[in-house]
This record gives sequence, structure tokens and C-alpha cells, in this order.
Amino acid sequence: MTDALARVPGLAAQHLLLAMAALALALAIALPLGVRAARSPRLAGVVLGAASLVQTIPSLALLALFYPVLLWLSGLVGGGIPALGFLPALLALTLYALLPIVRNLVTGLTGLDPAVLEAADGIGMTPRQKLWRVEAPLVLPIVMAGIRTAAVWTIGAATLSTTVGQPSLGDLIFAGLQTQAWTLVIAGCIAAAALALAVDALLGLAERAAGRRRWPLVWGVAAALLLATLAASVPLWPRGDGSDRTVVIGAKNFSEQYILARLIGARLERAGYTVSYRDGLGSAVAFGAVAGDGIDVYVDYAGTIWTGAMARRDVIPREAQVRAIADWAQKSRGVTLLGTLGFENAYALAMRGADARAKGIATIADLVPAAPALALGADLEFLDRPEWAAIRRAYPLRFASTTPYSPTFMYRALASGRADVISAFSSDGRIAADDLTVLADPRGAIPGYDAILLLAPSRRGDARFRDALRPLVGRIPVAAMREANYRVDRDRDKQTPEAAAAWLAARIGL
Repeated sequence: MTDALARVPGLAAQHLLLAMAALALALAIALPLGVRAARSPRLAGVVLGAASLVQTIPSLALLALFYPVLLWLSGLVGGGIPALGFLPALLALTLYALLPIVRNLVTGLTGLDPAVLEAADGIGMTPRQKLWRVEAPLVLPIVMAGIRTAAVWTIGAATLSTTVGQPSLGDLIFAGLQTQAWTLVIAGCIAAAALALAVDALLGLAERAAGRRRWPLVWGVAAALLLATLAASVPLWPRGDGSDRTVVIGAKNFSEQYILARLIGARLERAGYTVSYRDGLGSAVAFGAVAGDGIDVYVDYAGTIWTGAMARRDVIPREAQVRAIADWAQKSRGVTLLGTLGFENAYALAMRGADARAKGIATIADLVPAAPALALGADLEFLDRPEWAAIRRAYPLRFASTTPYSPTFMYRALASGRADVISAFSSDGRIAADDLTVLADPRGAIPGYDAILLLAPSRRGDARFRDALRPLVGRIPVAAMREANYRVDRDRDKQTPEAAAAWLAARIGL
């Protein structure tokens, strides 16, 4: 818990900065839009309908949608638009914050006593004077209630910004869920809740002050939130102290990726770099990020690039596949494939060993006649990936049910009997520990999945950077990777990804 709490302040600062920036942008859009909508019933219907429609989109999906949109815009204008990190998270959260502010403003303005407005007209007030001196003071308490709701929603949804590469308290929650480090989950949840309650309490104070016409207190609360946001942004200010040496290491959302990212980070720190991490990235987001210099380095898998980014459906020898990927990545995206790490982490279908032996199932072909009575549990990406389509083309599998899980809970579903077959990973330590049978692929539907080290275009000419990472190439046997993974994934005597990375470094002689 001490280690988890040590990570909270920095992540909480970035979380607050993101949430307050989104709230400020939402206010800048919602206030003039709400005033105009209150004057036009037709416009009010369109605006409130659009804002309500945004709320029907799951926040995680909205965050993910902004990534390809910004990537497309960046390509359209020749680069310069960051598709990863702060900007997509800011835009998605801003849209989420609009509805309660606009709705409360429109409701407040349209619900004012007509006699009050007629009196303002009667004494000769201009529309602008009437808005600022009569309508605004009367509706401000109602609007403040909407702002409070938007603030709490935004702070809560900001935890999901981890998935698009923006650091937040969600880093702790996602990492804790994937590695079953519940202290991380608890620390992240408590910190996010405390942040939301603190901001809500301040805005509640402003709401009550507005109801009593105590305007200095209202402005004092606004100033306090502004100062807190500025303080949270201080670590991001340019310092001129060699910040160009800071590198960003990407990682996907499972234990092996967290471990390898820390192993890479330790090598780069030893070489004199300052390191930060972007954990929890999806496969498409991670490759797009390294190609766009959003991250400097990460580990991917040959089969993922082959079937995803390259859209290849053929299966060729692993060595030829890696060479083809290296050539394509360099020529088309400027990404350098430094080398393979020495092990393969392939998708594979696995069953409980006792069940496989009892049913006489050793290959995917053997699974076909038994599949209609079995439940498939898959990781969150697998059912939509080309590998699953290739398996179904090669083997006419029809399961009784298919359910996606995060990797940690997928293995638990198999152990508990909720799933009979899972889309396992061949370098996972839980395969041996849980006595699982990995089903052979006699028709070669699944491509090779060598772990490969990918560098951003901006790091191509950085000799110190490449020299720091080159000792990892070909150095990690699959047995060592399985053991490192299991040290993080096991239920007892669990280790952190940092500790497992240190063990792995010692194990391979680094």
C-alpha cells in the first residue's frame, strides 16, 4: 500500500488537470450555447438532443473513438495533432460534461417568472443588461448544480483516459485489475473518490454562496480551483534541464507488458534517461502511438502487427515474418524494429488439463465436435481479431457461448468453470501452474508471435537509446518470461511488475 500511495500524488495532479480542463472547456461551450438555446425552442431541442445522445455512448468507447479521428486529422494536415494522451481524453470528457450544464441553464432560463423579465424590459434594460443583471443571478444556483454534476462525472470518467495514453488515477486501477494487485485498485479508487468529493464540496460552497448573492465567495472558489489546476500543471512546464532526455515507454494491458516496460525502463534509466510509462494501451493505439512519436518504445508481437496493422492473412515462417514486418514498419511508418526478444507469446486455445484428457482433446481439430457443448472465454480483443477469424476459417468451431474477459479474469473464469476453453497466451506462467493443456494448431491458422522491440521514428538516430536496449535482443527465453509473469499473476507471494522485471534482468544476466 505504501508503494501504491507513493504513486497517487503525481497521478492525481494529472487527473485533476485533465478533469478541470475538460470542465472549463465544457463551460466555455455550454454557457453561450445554453443561453442561445433558451431563446429558441427549436435550437434547444437540437442541442439537448445531441448532448443526450453523447451520454448514451459508453465513456470508454467515446475515448477510443477520438483516437482514430485525431489520427486521421493529423494525417490530413501533415501531422502536429497528438492522437494519444491529453487531447483525445480532453475532447471526450468535454462532451460528457456538456449535458448537465446546458440542461440546467436552459431549464433555469426558460423557467424564470415572466413578470420579472417584463419588469426588466419596463425599466429599459438592454438584452445584455437583462441577462447579466437579472437572469444570470437568478439561474446561477441552478447552473451551479449542473456544474457540480458535470464535475463529478468528469472526474470519474477521467480514470478511463489511461486507455488512450493519458496518465490518471486510472493507471493504478487498470494495473491493479490486470495484475490482481488490489492495493493499487483501492488506492486509485479512494484517490479518485476523494478528488471528486473535494471538488464537489468546493462547488457546493459556491452554489450556496450564489444562492445568497455572496459573489466574492463564488469567485474565491473559482480562484481556488484555478490555482489547484495550475499547480497540477507545474510538472508539465518546460524546464530546459534536459527534458529532451525523457522517454515514454508504452505497455498494453496485461502483466507481461508491464514487466517488459519496466525492464526497458531500467535499462534506459541506467543510460541516463528520465522514464515515464503509458500503460493499458490497446494494440492499435500502441502501434499508432509509437509511429506518431507519442511513445518512444514498446514491445509488440509479430502476429499482432502482421494481422492487424499489415492486414496480412497468410502464415509464413517466423524469421521471414519478422523481416517482412521490419521492412514494412520502417518504410511505411518510420518505426524501427530493433529485434526480437527471444521468446514467442502466441495466441493459443487452452483447456483445463483434466477436461482435455477426459475428452481426448489435444488439438483444435479435436475441439470442433465438442465445441457446441463448451463455453469459450476470450481476452477483450481476441473475438474481434483476425486470428479468431483465421481459426474459424481453418476449424469450423461453434461454441455454446463466447464471453470476453480481461486477461486476469479470463483465467479465473476457466478455473471456476464459467469457461471451458480460453484464448491463452503461450508465455503465460499460469499455463503450467494451473495444469492447462494448450491445443495444437495442426492447420497452421495462427501466425508467429515473436516479441519484438519497436522504436519511434524520432529515436532512430539516437545511438545511446538503441545501445541501451540492444542487449535485450534475443536474450529472454520463454521459460524465464513465464516465470516472471507468474511472479506477478500468482495469488500468493505476488510481486510487483518492477520486482519481476528486476528478477528477469538478473535471470538473463543483465
